[in-house]
Amino acid sequence: MVDVLVVGSGGAGLSAALNAKYEGCEVLVLSKTHPTHSQTSQAQAGINAVINDQNDSVDCHIQDTLKSAHKLGNETIIKDVCQNAKDTITWLDEIAVPFSRNEHNQIAQRQMGGSTNKRACYSSDYTGLKIIHTLYDNCLKQDIQFLNEYILLNIIVENNEAKGVIALDITTGVIKEILAKKIILASGGYGGLYTGHTTNSYATTGEVINIAFNAGCKLSNMEFVQFHPTTLINSNVLVSESARGEGGYLVTCDGVRFVDELRPRDEVARAISKKLQNREKVYLDLRHLGLEKINEAMPQERRLAYEFLGIKIEEELLPINPAAHYTMGGIQTNEAALTNIENLYACGECAQHGIHGANRLGGNSLLEIIAFGKIAGEHAAKEAKKSMNPSVISNQLEINKSECENLYDYPNEINFYEIKHELGRILFEKVGLFRNEEDLSAALEKIELWQEQYTKMGIGDKSKCYNKNLVEFIEFKHMLELSNIIVNCALNRKESRGAHFRNDFPKENEKYAKQTIAYEINQEFQLEFEDVV
Repeated sequence: MVDVLVVGSGGAGLSAALNAKYEGCEVLVLSKTHPTHSQTSQAQAGINAVINDQNDSVDCHIQDTLKSAHKLGNETIIKDVCQNAKDTITWLDEIAVPFSRNEHNQIAQRQMGGSTNKRACYSSDYTGLKIIHTLYDNCLKQDIQFLNEYILLNIIVENNEAKGVIALDITTGVIKEILAKKIILASGGYGGLYTGHTTNSYATTGEVINIAFNAGCKLSNMEFVQFHPTTLINSNVLVSESARGEGGYLVTCDGVRFVDELRPRDEVARAISKKLQNREKVYLDLRHLGLEKINEAMPQERRLAYEFLGIKIEEELLPINPAAHYTMGGIQTNEAALTNIENLYACGECAQHGIHGANRLGGNSLLEIIAFGKIAGEHAAKEAKKSMNPSVISNQLEINKSECENLYDYPNEINFYEIKHELGRILFEKVGLFRNEEDLSAALEKIELWQEQYTKMGIGDKSKCYNKNLVEFIEFKHMLELSNIIVNCALNRKESRGAHFRNDFPKENEKYAKQTIAYEINQEFQLEFEDVV
């Protein structure tokens, strides 16, 4: 029995764990991979905060965030996060995040897409990576316990109270029950569903979000997926927004700029996609910045461009394309990061806190995970200290053991890896930057067919220890179910708003200035639109 169990070891999870530990609680972190492998490391360009109000203001930050959210942002929560952003940066600085500095030894800042000022604090173009390493170092100093390489199978819920989880130890194949007074889900988003067309790691498959849904949690705004404008062709390796924030141009093969590079990401990504659909190549031009500036501000981008494409960005144009990058939807929470299930919290990209709405403002993802990690950790810890150890009568452990054993017996008639890549392609083409009724319906038909065929897919590896084939098969089931929810949400939002753009409904409709809410009643899928508080 632990006081606070954190599922996920990215920036949100580690921020939650640290702040729960500061409150004097026993904290355990459950992670599918290892902390330094998390998707937080892909947030390279910076973390937003107004730290110098001579050239910027908190009100501008709030207004930029609200504008990017397209009327789907919770103004109260956005104000709170933006007003406390400076304190968030101060805390990160105090725990030794190595921020880049200007000539006055102040934390350096750059401008990112959709922002009216330079307010993204950064560490070269490794910002998320430096933050996650620093958070992990501090967790180790605090003697926070980790169970790495465990995949979540289920959340134990009795009478609408979360009491623990069931997880598979990937290294041994043993399925375990872990009881906790409070549980914080911080597992990341679902951009990895777009296999072959995403900047996300193979581990970012969204299964925790779907497990929460099956346990009774409400999901919100699942149709909103942000596509990053600039990734390397062929590999979809992220080219950080720092490249455009530092003055890079987006050009065609003849060197002509065709879009304001610092417009919101959805607009820039669609402009690039239109060029690519017309069989025009698009490039990122950084040559005018010079080698010294590139080495100072974006050494990682220079290295990646040369390693993957053999291109020296100080001398040559860099060919790019958009790819799925960030997901605005997730588990619905309140201002304390609580879900609609007692004792169960969610924070970071797996949650829908009301900050991003229809389109995330560049630089706000790192701010959200640190801010709401703190909120979730503190609130969960304070409530845990008031709580008794939960009594559990559930037989969930035996159920999950039996279900997992049954997976070994599925006939391996269909190669699910091939379907997984086909799912990624269909999502990118039909549930991507441009959508319409016909494409969405076709995608849903395919997904439903694959769900019916799941029991015919099976696994070839029958071993128990470190069976990645089994882990990926479990993930794939959740990928299909989550994709079904996303497409249904996209079909029902008959308008264009932020990252959700429909050719057949190309304008915003005031009728849909509401958040989508997906949930189950008696195992029947329900979807409705709810006013934003």
